[in-house]
Amino acid sequence: MKAKGGDVTVSRIMNAKGRTVPTRLFGWEKAFEPYQGPFTIVEKKPIRERASAPMRGYLPGRNKVAESLKKAIEASGLSDGMTISFHHHLRNGDAVLPMVLDVIASMGIKNLTLAPSSLTDAHQCVVDHIRSGVISRITTSGLRGKLGEAISYGELPCPVIIRSHGGRARAIEEGSINIDVAFIAAPSADREGNVTGAMGPEGCGSLGYAMVDARYARHVIAITDNLVPYPLVPKISIPQNQVDQVVVVDKIGDSTKIATGAARITKNPVDLRIAKNAFDLICASGLLEEGFSFQVGVGGASLAVASFLREYMIEKNIKGGFGLGGIGGYMVELLREGLFEALFDVQSFDASVTESILNNPLHIEIDQSQYANPFVDCMVNLLDVVALAALDVDVDFNVNVLTGNDGIIRGASGGHCDTAAGAKLAVVLAPSFRGGIPTIKDRVQTIVTPGETVDAIVTERGICINPRREDLLERALKANLPVKDIGKLKEEVERLTGKPKTPEFDEEKIVAVVEYRDGTLIDSVYARKR
Repeated sequence: MKAKGGDVTVSRIMNAKGRTVPTRLFGWEKAFEPYQGPFTIVEKKPIRERASAPMRGYLPGRNKVAESLKKAIEASGLSDGMTISFHHHLRNGDAVLPMVLDVIASMGIKNLTLAPSSLTDAHQCVVDHIRSGVISRITTSGLRGKLGEAISYGELPCPVIIRSHGGRARAIEEGSINIDVAFIAAPSADREGNVTGAMGPEGCGSLGYAMVDARYARHVIAITDNLVPYPLVPKISIPQNQVDQVVVVDKIGDSTKIATGAARITKNPVDLRIAKNAFDLICASGLLEEGFSFQVGVGGASLAVASFLREYMIEKNIKGGFGLGGIGGYMVELLREGLFEALFDVQSFDASVTESILNNPLHIEIDQSQYANPFVDCMVNLLDVVALAALDVDVDFNVNVLTGNDGIIRGASGGHCDTAAGAKLAVVLAPSFRGGIPTIKDRVQTIVTPGETVDAIVTERGICINPRREDLLERALKANLPVKDIGKLKEEVERLTGKPKTPEFDEEKIVAVVEYRDGTLIDSVYARKR
């Protein structure tokens, strides 16, 4: 089967999920393998060789602090066709990526590959740099806003590669992503390039995504608005031997915009019902024992699950082993109350977390690879329970967190498929419908997390348990939980909402591919017809 991706015809093949994916893709040198199963590649090809960054000699007395961002870029040797990376720990408050791209554009550099950990609403300027030819390829975890629309309508010459957090770490470490210059937004840095996100006026907490970039990039530039005396103490996230230059700017961003919304427990009765159903299922699973491990997001329903968990732990006198992942203020409170032994933080979702990661030795900063790389002893494999969100799901328990009902890319892979694969219990929380459109579909538009790694879908109307988990179903029924067949729940909701209209796509043009965490392709995203 043939399909056009960009201007060149590429081969396509059907993967184990019944989705057609390319084996070659316009603009990318690498060959792709189809998704074969969540653990097939790790079992068949468990060895990956690590790439290595170059070492360079430094004479005593060399000054790492550059006169300007432009001078630093010139010294890095950045030129046409190279790859640049950024981290997104400042999320919607990031000013570094736009700042850097503007300077690069003014220098006349073109045809770059943009390889950030993710792209947020703060990065809509990338659209202009695509149109001007500065950016020609992108690999990222997520896209949103006008940028997601531009990509979805085919404005980028080469299809985007969407990678999970664990998949990105794997790709960098094995050399599938070769970063020429990494630009690191540094809330605090000293003159030698020691960097932390745990101090400074725009402190963002963990720098877990930037750590991998700094370790493997050919050249690393730290950009800070808080240059402190040497040595940077008491907290160093990225050491000086991984940083080549330091640039001081007026402002790296606005840390108050890290949280995309108020991180508070929901009062919405629908969300509360979802959270209660999810918590009851977690209890019924039998996993809430002394020393259990747990990950949850910072959305209203997710925080409500954590709230129910807190009450249960206090009542039963249970102490958790560790909390993991993107850490918000509520999980920090559970740590302070002694309800968990430790938190392992790859991404701080709330600026209030910064003080904890600086001062509490039990709040531990980890990098993206330790968090979720499937080819190392990653921490998601030690998870007992993870509670996840979804844009929509299907009757085979596949989950979409990337494309909206209109076919536009408006989300991110994140650590969704990583944690679902690693956890003993992966529970997906979603309302039965949003805006009159049902959440459960016959077939999700884009698979990010395969159904074989999802144990249950929880809605306000009932709990749907994957048929693979007969043990969980038995426990849920014994606990008198509102268990429903997922197909019947789908029909129930559709009687209220009707069936949604399917958007039209140009299936001759691939605008993005979704890479599963092991490097195989799990799905393709096609151009949205105007």
